[in-house]
Amino acid sequence: MIARGIMLGSDQPVILHMLDTEASAESLRGMKMELTDAAFPLLMGVAATTDVVEACKGVNIAIMLGGFPRKEGMERKDVMSKNVSIYKAQASALEQHAAPNCKVLVVANPANTNALILKEFAPSIPEKNITCLTRLDHNRAVGQISEKLNAHVNDVKNVIIWGNHSSTQYPDVNHASVSTGAGQKSVRELVGDENWYQ
Repeated sequence: MIARGIMLGSDQPVILHMLDTEASAESLRGMKMELTDAAFPLLMGVAATTDVVEACKGVNIAIMLGGFPRKEGMERKDVMSKNVSIYKAQASALEQHAAPNCKVLVVANPANTNALILKEFAPSIPEKNITCLTRLDHNRAVGQISEKLNAHVNDVKNVIIWGNHSSTQYPDVNHASVSTGAGQKSVRELVGDENWYQ
């Protein structure tokens, strides 16, 4: 999407900086080869590296996909301690090497906590330039609503996710609606079952 111009526009050339772990270095090289083979007209270069400083050098936009995956038997606090070290290192590299007005999008869960960690360790990046996605959680909520109401996911609108990617998360359907043959209808009204929301 980035190399094709879908994210930044069809006239915006890009240089991709991709970072991964040493254990994934071969896959990273393969990804670089695939991007090169595709000959995207907007792709002016690809830096595929396991060096966080090299990956962050001069970047204008950083999309933080990586985080430590929760494994069987791990407590949430164990995952958090791993993510703190990952995001501290990456934030420090962005702080020192990214473009001054770098925009950062955190995707790895818990996204808002990881964004907060990043903000703390990259204080020169303006706070307004750091954001995160809870897209997976949003998509899950939309999918469950569409299944419950036998509606297409494209017909479900205005679902909001509040809180962290944890038991404190709150999918908010108070403003959600579904397109029906009779127009837009409230999800809360159509479901009509408070227990289902729990």
